Amino acid sequence: MSNAPFLPLCAPCDGGETYPLHIVEAGESAALSALLGRDEPFLRAQGFEGRAGDFTLLPGKEGIAGAVFCIKPTAGPMPYGALPAKLPEGRWVPQFHPQVQGQDTRAALEELILGFCLGAYQYHLKGAAQHTPKAQPKLCIAAEYGREARLLARAAWLGRDLINSPANLMGPAELAAAARHMLEERGACVELIEGEALRQAYPCLAAVGAGSDREAVVVVGQKPGRSKAAPRLSLVGKGVCFDTGGYDLKPGFSMAKMKKDMGGATLMLALACVIMEAELDVALEIRLGCVENSISGHAMRPGDVLTTRKGLRVEVGNTDAEGRLVLADLLTEAAESQPDLIIDAATLTGAARVALGPDLPALFSNDDALAAHILAAGRHAHDPLWQLPLWADYDEWMDSPIADCNNLSSRPMAGAITAALFLQRFVPEGQRWAHIDTYGWNDNARPGRPMGGEVLALRALFRAVSEGF
Repeated sequence: MSNAPFLPLCAPCDGGETYPLHIVEAGESAALSALLGRDEPFLRAQGFEGRAGDFTLLPGKEGIAGAVFCIKPTAGPMPYGALPAKLPEGRWVPQFHPQVQGQDTRAALEELILGFCLGAYQYHLKGAAQHTPKAQPKLCIAAEYGREARLLARAAWLGRDLINSPANLMGPAELAAAARHMLEERGACVELIEGEALRQAYPCLAAVGAGSDREAVVVVGQKPGRSKAAPRLSLVGKGVCFDTGGYDLKPGFSMAKMKKDMGGATLMLALACVIMEAELDVALEIRLGCVENSISGHAMRPGDVLTTRKGLRVEVGNTDAEGRLVLADLLTEAAESQPDLIIDAATLTGAARVALGPDLPALFSNDDALAAHILAAGRHAHDPLWQLPLWADYDEWMDSPIADCNNLSSRPMAGAITAALFLQRFVPEGQRWAHIDTYGWNDNARPGRPMGGEVLALRALFRAVSEGF
């Protein structure tokens, strides 16, 4: 795992040579001409046209005199994610030109810091010398700027590291240990539940992990708010460290990325870390179900009937619909303390990806005002989600002739909706709840989005929580 907390930032007082990084609104010919000076014809001949995303180094008498990067002011943080790959190694001092900066220096720097740090992320295994990350440029920015951006970037790096770690190195015990360390480091009290205690408290989750030699672990973390009136937030995450599909075995191309099936737990863990580091006045609980869905003589079978923590009996229609079984017990326990809000996250369905693609997590909620609040936060944070309905008429598709319900819909349609409806059976009437069905992965590299693990919706959810719920 990479050393995530060390972001590519430095303070102006650190000493050493610096270079100006000019950030200019795309298409601002006058500002660009003034910066490029007599080199403008040469640089334009090299393909620099001043469009959004265009970048060029400015030549000087003794080498590099600076750099110019063109951007649309409303584009958000992600375009800045291209800079770590474009800038040479060195210390770079950002200089916003008025059209970009406007009147809000802090907001402009927040976006720059966040995008730059997200784009600078590199995953590497310690000790793998041939994959040692290359030296990177650093942004030279006073520590007073970009506190929130630094917290979010650090949490995203940590979350990406967990998802990117090979499954043989990041099983249930390792994920639970990492979560415990991250939570305790930020002041939470943490309990790890395993063995017979887990089988008694979370029977459905235990059934998912029964086929693996790697024991399931449930992480329960708590941290009180700063005031007695602090709202109570309970986070729940699916942490399936590798998903073979069980006896309903996934095909090879689908199984290849299944180390990412703990993306929901990683998102909730990253969110908890940012909430605690930002010192929000929130009474926080978090539950992560760390488990592996494998095959053996002890594994659950299609047609088995499981008894959940709530007491509902579930027929196993498909062993590859295991995530909802993990969440069922955790949601039941989370609701027992009657928090003001429960948020769960999971890499739950391929149907959500068919509907929305890899970049848009699906949002479900039993509270329309809450859903609107989260969606607005996502738009403001340039971290969008898309709401899908909890369509009640489809609920009967989850019925079973021999149990209270089935974990698989009787119809091959609306898979993300029916999965959310299954989860809703474990959320009491009147309990405010939001469910995030995420992908947790970048299939290809783009500015700010390196290929590999991703904590989609982190910024949206943090903003929603920080604005009050």
